[in-house]
Amino acid sequence: MADDPPFVVERTWPPAPRSVGRARRFLALQLDAWAMPHLADTAELILSELVTNAVKHAHSPNGRVIATRLERLASGVRIEVHDSSDCKPELREASGEEESGRGLLLVDALTGGCWGVNDRSGPGKSVWAVCTHSAACGTGDATVGALR
Repeated sequence: MADDPPFVVERTWPPAPRSVGRARRFLALQLDAWAMPHLADTAELILSELVTNAVKHAHSPNGRVIATRLERLASGVRIEVHDSSDCKPELREASGEEESGRGLLLVDALTGGCWGVNDRSGPGKSVWAVCTHSAACGTGDATVGALR
């Protein structure tokens, strides 16, 4: 059917803090179009953490952008954030005194461990996470937990 929303949507963002909120709004609109608004709170939090990491830690050369890729799954949505940095994020325990460093722990908890990092063609990486109706991972992706 021509009026059905696409199964995959991609968008680029400038590597700036304002992109986090804009990406969240874009995701919420897409989840509405896919009749999955019940996933919005969790999916937006996951996306916020991944885009924030890309903005803060993936020090890209000027002119490089961050890209998001959202894929509708039968049981939820796969969220990908692409950047041009080869530095891969690591799941770690932050001390009680640290003001940051808990983002991937949150992503891990919200996805039931269904997230990972993939290389991509060209410079950089893709960090992905799956947000589903349940805590079960719905991808069958062999790279789940590859960094842990």
